[in-house]
Amino acid sequence: MALPATLAEWLAHCERLHPKTIDLTLARMLAMRERLGLAIDSPLIVVGGTNGKGSTCAMLEAIALQAGYRVGLHTSPHLVHFEERCRIGGVPVDADALLPHFEAIERARGGIALTFFEFTLLAIIRLLVAEALDLVVLEVGLGGRFDAVNAFDPDCSIITSIDLDHMDYLGATREAIGFEKAGIMRSGRPAIVSDPAAPRSVVDFAATVGADLWLAGRDFSFSGDRQQWNWAGRQRRYSGLAYPALRGANQLLNAAGVLAAFEALRDCLPVTAQAVRSGLARVDLAARFQIVPGQPTLVLDVAHNPHAVAALVHNLDQMGFHPRTHAVFGAMQDKDVEGMLRRTMPIVDHWHFTDLPTPRAAKARELLELHRAIVAGDPAGARGERSATSHATPSLALHAALAAADPADRIVVFGSFYTVGGVLGDGLPRLAARHTD
Repeated sequence: MALPATLAEWLAHCERLHPKTIDLTLARMLAMRERLGLAIDSPLIVVGGTNGKGSTCAMLEAIALQAGYRVGLHTSPHLVHFEERCRIGGVPVDADALLPHFEAIERARGGIALTFFEFTLLAIIRLLVAEALDLVVLEVGLGGRFDAVNAFDPDCSIITSIDLDHMDYLGATREAIGFEKAGIMRSGRPAIVSDPAAPRSVVDFAATVGADLWLAGRDFSFSGDRQQWNWAGRQRRYSGLAYPALRGANQLLNAAGVLAAFEALRDCLPVTAQAVRSGLARVDLAARFQIVPGQPTLVLDVAHNPHAVAALVHNLDQMGFHPRTHAVFGAMQDKDVEGMLRRTMPIVDHWHFTDLPTPRAAKARELLELHRAIVAGDPAGARGERSATSHATPSLALHAALAAADPADRIVVFGSFYTVGGVLGDGLPRLAARHTD
């Protein structure tokens, strides 16, 4: 049978190989690692956690680039184009550069039915291994202990926040989920935990494997005011830092963990204070409380669980006054959709629910019915006219929100990478609300 010839064809092929989207085990990855002879010789940082992984990876990359290092980065999922998942030197790879690596994985796998994430991760890592890199950063897909990324041994691991998400796979409590996240720790290697209230299971796991545990509040900390912030680690301090270019109060937690990682790796990956300042000032990552100015203001955020949505609500509350808030919302059906809606209903005036292009997604009409049920059970919990509509795509939902919004209003798009990616398919939308007389 002829092999796929384009990236799109390879991605379609990967989606057909395994009967499950998620099948947590390291067996297939370990077998493929041996068959391919894959070994990451550059310093490797693995980033896990519930929320904040993408922001943490972006800050690691930005600071290392400013320090003069050549960085290879894998993140997931992507917003619009698959190539977003792999960057070398801060630039997304070309689709054609990935093709020989997809072919190599296919020829090596034999009868191993890899999941989409496993196949694509292997192809990206094979590409990174072929490059002359000073640092590799890999973002965990789901959990940690049995995630495909964990087939590779990090020189440093970072665990961001730990909260309730993917409970069907990881457990129903923060302790259970913390144990799964902690699986990326390694004996004798630094393990940075950015969560200021880390579950006991994380501390215990670190002790069991003999990891060099760096806890927020114990081994590193930060403080600040509205103008600047300070960071202190075990031996190093930074004072008078400008806030990271990524918006949101939660970004300081992520930045603090990043600086701890660089201190922990100072012998093999030293960075200057200027690299830290420049990197944090220049870091860029789409759809993490991304504010698109215009009329109305547009806010893009990939928050897709109640913990992330709570941070989004806090950040929205810190914005200037907007008469009304319109929400474009689509989500996976296996998420705590009701929890996300309940957290945002007090600040949203109009809802525009959308279908998403994946079987995992909740249907827009189901979201609409859930919204109505919540309002009926708790009328005081909703705001405004409590209006809600359903749409076939995120783009159509955004256009409906624009048609309903006044220039001074704001529109927030959230709930899933698919939701935000759906409105970014043709680039940032032009904001042109109807004008009142």
